[in-house]
Amino acid sequence: MEKAAGCPSVGGSYPQKNAEILSSQYGINLFLAGLLLTFAWAVHAVGISKSHLLSYLITLMLIQLLWMLWYLGRSCTQRRLIRDKDTHAGARWLKCGITLFAVITLILDSFKIGYYIDFSNCLSPTEGIFPVTHAVHTILQVYFLWCHAKDIIQSFKTLERFGVIHSVFTNLLLWTNGVLTESKHQLNEHKERLITLGFGNITIVLDDHAPQCNCTTTTLCSIFSQGIYYLYPFNIEYHILASTMLYVLWKNIGRKVEHHQQHKTPFKFHGITVGMIFGLVVLTSTIAIVVVYLIQIGRSKIKSELALTMFYLHAIFVLALMCTAGIVALLIYRLEDRSLDNSKNPARKLDAELLVGTAAGSWLLSWGSILAIICAQAHPKYTWYNLPYSVLVIIEKYIQNLFIIESIHREQEKVNDDIKTLRIVTISRGSTLSLTPSYKEIYNGRAGPESGEVPCLLKGSVCGRENDHGTKEETSQDKSSVMHSASDISFYSRNSVTNNKRRILKNIAAFLFLCNLSLWIPPAFGCRPEYDNGLEEIVFGFEPWIIVVNLAMPFSIFYRMHSAASLFEVNCKT
Repeated sequence: MEKAAGCPSVGGSYPQKNAEILSSQYGINLFLAGLLLTFAWAVHAVGISKSHLLSYLITLMLIQLLWMLWYLGRSCTQRRLIRDKDTHAGARWLKCGITLFAVITLILDSFKIGYYIDFSNCLSPTEGIFPVTHAVHTILQVYFLWCHAKDIIQSFKTLERFGVIHSVFTNLLLWTNGVLTESKHQLNEHKERLITLGFGNITIVLDDHAPQCNCTTTTLCSIFSQGIYYLYPFNIEYHILASTMLYVLWKNIGRKVEHHQQHKTPFKFHGITVGMIFGLVVLTSTIAIVVVYLIQIGRSKIKSELALTMFYLHAIFVLALMCTAGIVALLIYRLEDRSLDNSKNPARKLDAELLVGTAAGSWLLSWGSILAIICAQAHPKYTWYNLPYSVLVIIEKYIQNLFIIESIHREQEKVNDDIKTLRIVTISRGSTLSLTPSYKEIYNGRAGPESGEVPCLLKGSVCGRENDHGTKEETSQDKSSVMHSASDISFYSRNSVTNNKRRILKNIAAFLFLCNLSLWIPPAFGCRPEYDNGLEEIVFGFEPWIIVVNLAMPFSIFYRMHSAASLFEVNCKT
């Protein structure tokens, strides 16, 4: 194990590269073993039970807990040492987001503990140990990420690489377990609704993992069993966010950074009223649509078809608005001449890769729906709305990805230091000079030329002098004042245009942020027309299409939450 790294050298970089490769391979094998164990439990493989899967996950969490405690203890003993920090990693809003999801995850764990107590007569002890271990793991991990997400580790690098990558893949396996459990629940509900829609030719076999004994308290059991599945979406988002933050920490191990001042970009509601209003309207209407959809779907064939039609029409309208907003933002970028920041930044690179990678889940489902509509022999009326919906999903993600990736790579606008020192001096006819607001106020659009007054920029000299003796001097000063005034008006108009562009971009980012939150809600809480439409299942077959949906849907759900987080950052940065 290496102590604090000294000067970089060819000999020193080789073992570090090997450590990176070895740790990544360790993590992948850890994940694949857990993935196969999860799959074996899902398909009821002989000799594999849920207790085996939970035992594996508990072991991984305990190992991560030991590593985090060791790291925290070592950090406390070295708290006086100055450590390098990645200012782009672990933003405060990201930490607040993961804390919110973690709190709801703790509620989920408490529900699981209550569920185990009620069914303790026929459940394995691991089902009681797992939520307790998971709750402790969640609390310590959130604390760890709050304190050390920005760290650039320069000591014990080989050991730390294995510890961090172990944590990354532990969270990915917990995410996979949550996705599978929630998907199995959704699938059972979907199978029960298929007969209502008239697809009686599909064999309905419920995949039931319910306990084989009676509950001690019927009411509490019902609350726990139903409540667990409404909380799973937050648990899923918590683990995927934790794994991404830990991955950035892993990529930063041993990294050399340039020390420069990082300007804080706090979120402000000022200037984004229009975007927030339209976004809140979309969010409110989406929640209403989801509630009606979940109530109506499966009640009868007519009600189910009306629910699907209502969902498609609302989604088409929202996606069309998002496409329009994204195109306007890209057109504004084309009118600006600003360079891109191509410096090495693991957090930004990961954001871009996740946007494109997870969008593939939605694209897969959309192309499947388009192909099913083209190839199907019979088309119920409500299925035709699926065609524009699927096309818009593809186009909207194209546009939004381009907007977000370009936004996070654009250099923040810098104001010239010489201009910052300028002051505005107004010349009143026959009066002395007076100072007016600083450049900062002019730049922010809070000051401007008043009637009867002309702004003038000075560079270490006075615009004009009172001279009662020389006509020529007065004439030359008048010409100078006119030249200064013309340049000042041009300067003010340019900054006014810049402020208007920035205001439009901030409103677009705020609108898209709320729209992505809105589109995250339906699939996360069981409003999934890809299940209930039925047309794709006829064309591709029930089991193949369900496999495609179960594989692609988690990525589609994560895309919306990740896009919302990225757009929040764009809004702060613009």
